[in-house]
Amino acid sequence: MGSSQAAVSLLTNIARAAFSLGVGATVLNSSLYTVDGGQRAVIFDRFRGVIDDTVGEGTHFLIPWLQKPFIFDIRTRSHNFNSMSGTKDLQMVTLTLRVLSHPDVNRLPDIFKTLGLEYDEKVLPSIGNEVLKAVVAQFNADQLLTERPRVSALVREGLVARAKDFNIELDDVAITHLSYGAEFSKAVEQKQVAQQEAERSKFVVMKAEQERRAAIIRAEGESESAKLISDATAAAGMGLIELRKIEAARENVAAMARNGNVIYVPRDANIFLGGPRP
Repeated sequence: MGSSQAAVSLLTNIARAAFSLGVGATVLNSSLYTVDGGQRAVIFDRFRGVIDDTVGEGTHFLIPWLQKPFIFDIRTRSHNFNSMSGTKDLQMVTLTLRVLSHPDVNRLPDIFKTLGLEYDEKVLPSIGNEVLKAVVAQFNADQLLTERPRVSALVREGLVARAKDFNIELDDVAITHLSYGAEFSKAVEQKQVAQQEAERSKFVVMKAEQERRAAIIRAEGESESAKLISDATAAAGMGLIELRKIEAARENVAAMARNGNVIYVPRDANIFLGGPRP
């Protein structure tokens, strides 16, 4: 009987100890939280509200139920968004903007109070559209291509200034894509075709002018040659013409002599009877 009571008492003590250890482990676990690399924590206190100090990396203690940590990722993140804007000459263009951003670590409590954990998704698309529309409206459609570096610089300056109002720092801002509306694209294509036709017409005119000048020079040369021949004929009589005929006949005879298909027949020979003519 005594041994049974001792056993019951031992088991009771073990159960109490196990329960105490379980409660203690649960309390200890709820009193610890870990901030990983590239993160910061903001503490919300039920009595004091959001504490102004941020908590760095590592494992930290808090008061269970009374305090709760909110973890922020402070590493640089990329955001892409599109914006359709009107140019100065009333053309619609679509731009894609890429932004690399991270929060101002010292102002994380203020960010949490005003915007929450998804601060970048709430702020960047709206201020990006605002700045893009304001900058694009200062340029004509064709200037967005010819002055793209200046457009990008103005967008960056405006976006950096607006992001600072929300305690967001921008590492890089870039316009990655630019496209025009169908009407403007068609107008550009027609302009290119017209320019090509104008260049072709210009080439045809230049070619005709060169041919005209060549014809004039050739006619002048022929006229000069005829004049020289006329002067020589007047001075030497018909002998010059006869000399030219003899030279031409000599050239023809020499050409025929080199041709193996030419047969020379004596003037008085009869090629059909094989003998001389009667």
